[in-house]
Formats: sequence, structure tokens, C-alpha cells
Amino acid sequence: MWPLDPSQKEVLRFAVCCRVLTLMLQVLTRFLGSSTPIVYWFPAHLLQDQEPLLKSLETVPWKPLAEDSPPGQKVPRNSIMGLLYNWKTCSLVTQCILGYFLTYWLLGLLLHCNFLPWT
Repeated sequence: MWPLDPSQKEVLRFAVCCRVLTLMLQVLTRFLGSSTPIVYWFPAHLLQDQEPLLKSLETVPWKPLAEDSPPGQKVPRNSIMGLLYNWKTCSLVTQCILGYFLTYWLLGLLLHCNFLPWT
């Protein structure tokens, strides 16, 4: 196989450069996504400021647990689940934020399970 002719060297150089660039981008995005809380603080701040359903949770005392609720009625323990149950009444900002995170989660789940690169 060695020595390579010039066209094979260029293809090999291109393949190595593409792989190194891909690895660097994947590692950087994983480090930034997992170790930088600002990525999660900002959407949480927007949700707390602009979502009326979350503001009503602050003023109303703690809701009963799901086990204490009447049959057929769901009482969410988690405020995010409460937002998802009331999707149509949420503000546009809340729908965009929840849609982004749900899409990111679903795409990551599908691509990772199929052995495709996902960062």
C-alpha cells in the first residue's frame, strides 16, 4: 500500500482532518453542555418570569400528591409535567423552550440508539 500516490494522500489527509474536526466539535459541545449551567439557567429564568402557570404554583400552597388525587384526575408532582399537561394554555416562550428541549431529547434518543453521532 505504501508509498501512496498523490491523490490517495490527499484523500487520506482530508479524511483525517474531517475526523479530527468532528471529534473536537463533539468533545467541546459535550463539555459545554454538561458543565455549563448557564445553558439551563437562562431557560429556567425565562420560564419563571414569563409563565403564569408557574407563578400560580408559587402563590398556591403545595398541591396534593398524585396518590391523593381522585381517580381519573392527574395532579402533577413536577412543575414541568404540569406545563406539559397544560400545553395549550402555556405562553409562546414556554412552548418554544419546552419544544426545544423535548426535540433535543427525542432526537438524541433516536440517533444514539441507531449508533449515529449525537452531541
